[in-house]
Amino acid sequence: MIDLQTVRRDTPGCSDRVFLDSAGSSLPPAPVLDTTIGHLRREAEVGGYVAANERLDDLAAVKTSLGRLFGVPDDSIALTDGASRAWTSFFYAVPLGPGDRILLSQAEYAANAIAALQRARTTGAVVETIPSDSSGRIDVEALERMLDERVRLVSVVHAPTNGGLVNPVRAVADAAHSVGALVLLDACQSVGQLPVNVPELDVDALSGTGRKWLRGPRGTGFLHVRPRLIAEFEPAALDLHSAEWTSPGSYELAPDARRFEMWEADIAARLGLGAAVDYLLALGVDAVAAAVAARAEQMRNGLSDIAGVTVTDLGEQRSGIVSFTVEGWEPAAVRDALARQSVTVTVSGRSSTLLDMSSRNLDSVVRASPHYFVSPADIDAFLASVRDLTRP
Repeated sequence: MIDLQTVRRDTPGCSDRVFLDSAGSSLPPAPVLDTTIGHLRREAEVGGYVAANERLDDLAAVKTSLGRLFGVPDDSIALTDGASRAWTSFFYAVPLGPGDRILLSQAEYAANAIAALQRARTTGAVVETIPSDSSGRIDVEALERMLDERVRLVSVVHAPTNGGLVNPVRAVADAAHSVGALVLLDACQSVGQLPVNVPELDVDALSGTGRKWLRGPRGTGFLHVRPRLIAEFEPAALDLHSAEWTSPGSYELAPDARRFEMWEADIAARLGLGAAVDYLLALGVDAVAAAVAARAEQMRNGLSDIAGVTVTDLGEQRSGIVSFTVEGWEPAAVRDALARQSVTVTVSGRSSTLLDMSSRNLDSVVRASPHYFVSPADIDAFLASVRDLTRP
């Protein structure tokens, strides 16, 4: 069980506001702040190169901690500057040719879809959408009917950005692997709020970010690639970190996931990412998942009791993302009105999840995402503020 008093004391940003945007960019705990700022101060004293060399073991430990979190070897993890960089680093390394098929989920995120459409245009591959079932999740039976030997990659968004849906990752992976297709998991919104055990999910690659539910710094991300597959992929962009210049006319790729990294990096932010992962591991992933789920359900139940409010979340299993609309109010106006009462939420627009939002005739929704440091009093204050908007 999470010690609410301790985690709130570690989170100075939640002392004077109700913060409900961990799906956007969460509030970092004190150890993350101390680690990140401390390294920046050290860089100011001795320079970036010397400061980084002093922390080589700690930098290596970031991958070790991520490996513990996902149940994978640390040399299967690459560190990047964000989730989209991680996703595209793998995706653009997958060989594609005319007639090859890329399958996206109905809840696909815009950055992934744009990359898929670009590669289809340049390679002759085709992009297709997997239908959703009646609950909004990926329809696994429909996927199975779509699969053939031309399917090169199936993209799965674990938890979409615009609502509480959680997709059936393992069932999708089993189906895709039956025809030899790769499975790329976008875990941007799941890592840090849901258990994400890669061997259990059996995906070939996973991408994620530090700034959301992990509560790490912005500008941090990570990519896991199945170890036995790493040697098969050459990233679209290389430098002297991801490869070695071995002769005037040749180079050798790094033998592990470092081939998906670039040399330049925000060292302070990466150390902060490591502190964030260690903070999560110390609390316990299952305890965090239970706390987030409880807070999100409390919010959904409270919102459902307010006349004029519609909760728009799909799915059977739900994540910590709560999406809703208020009759007579544009979502952006709801966001701004709540901000005036020191309640932080955000808006998810149609362009971020075009297929899903268009199919439901939604232009935008209010998105609230409570983390484990949100108190019952915070949720009551949020619900009271929403209720005030519905009064004549």
